Amino acid sequence: MARPRPGAFGRPRPRGHRTLAQLAWTRFRRHRMALAGLCLVAVFALSAMSVHLFSPYDPEHSDLDHRLAAPTWRHPMGTDDLGRDLLTRLLYGGRISLTIGVMAMALAVAVGTAVGAVAGYYGGWPDNLLMRITDMMLSFPALFVLILLALVLRSVAIPFLRGGVLAIVIVIAVLSWMTVARLVRASFLALREAAFVEAGRGLGAGSARLMLRHILPNSLSPIIVAATLRVAGSIVTESGLSFLGFGVQPPVPTWGNMLQAAQDQMTTAPWTAVYPGVMIFLTVIAINYIGDGLRDALDPRHFP
Repeated sequence: MARPRPGAFGRPRPRGHRTLAQLAWTRFRRHRMALAGLCLVAVFALSAMSVHLFSPYDPEHSDLDHRLAAPTWRHPMGTDDLGRDLLTRLLYGGRISLTIGVMAMALAVAVGTAVGAVAGYYGGWPDNLLMRITDMMLSFPALFVLILLALVLRSVAIPFLRGGVLAIVIVIAVLSWMTVARLVRASFLALREAAFVEAGRGLGAGSARLMLRHILPNSLSPIIVAATLRVAGSIVTESGLSFLGFGVQPPVPTWGNMLQAAQDQMTTAPWTAVYPGVMIFLTVIAINYIGDGLRDALDPRHFP
C-alpha cells in the first residue's frame, strides 16, 4: 500500500493534503478564459520560437515579383509591399514583441519591487522621498516621455542601444515601475508590523533578511498579477512606439512596425494590417485574462 509523502520535519503528509500552489492551480483552472488565454499565449510563444517549422521563408527576403500578393497556399497570409511572406514576419515579429514585453516587465517589476519594499519597510523620510519620485514620474505625460526617451537612446553612441530591442525595453520600463512600487509599498506597510515579522526581529534577523525572506514572499500575489498585466501593457506600448516610428527599426519585424508599414495598403491590401492587429489584440486580451485568473487564484481570502 502506498505510504503518504512526508511533510515538514519528516512527518507524514495527511492524505488529500494539497499545497498552496496546487490550490492556486486548481482555482486558476476553473477560470476558463484564463486557461484559454494561457494556452493561446503558449501557442504564440512556441510558434515564434519555432518559425522554421511553419515557414521556409526568410523574414527579410524580398520578392518584388509577388508584392502585395493575396493569401494563397504558398503565402497563407499574403505578402507585404516588398514581397516578404507575412506569416514569417508575423512569427518573427511575435518573437520580438513578446521578448520586449517580458523583458520590460521584468525590469519594471525589479525596480518597482525594490522601491516599494524600501519605502514600505522603512517608512519615514525614505518613504516620503521615494513616493514623491514615484508621484513625479506618474505626473509626466507618458507618450511624450516615451518618444523623448526613444529619440535620446537612439542617438547615443552605445551600439547595442541604438534603435535596438534593449533601448525599447529600457524606455518602456522607465515608465512602468511606479504601479508595482505602490502595490509593493502597500503590502510591506501592512506586513511589517505582523507577528511573524516581530518574531523575526526578536530572534535577531536583520532588515534585509526580514524583507527578502519573510515579507516579500507574502507580497508575491499582487506582484505576480501586476507583472502579468505589465507584459500586455508593454506589448501595446511597443506597438504604439513602433507604429509612430520610434520603436524597433525595420527591417527587424515587430507587430507594431508591421502595422506602421501597412498604413498605405489599408484599402489595396488590408491583410497587411489586419493580421498584425489581430495578433496584438489576441495576445493582449489573452494575457489580461491570465492576469484576471491569477488574481482570483492567488487571492488569500479564498484559501481554506
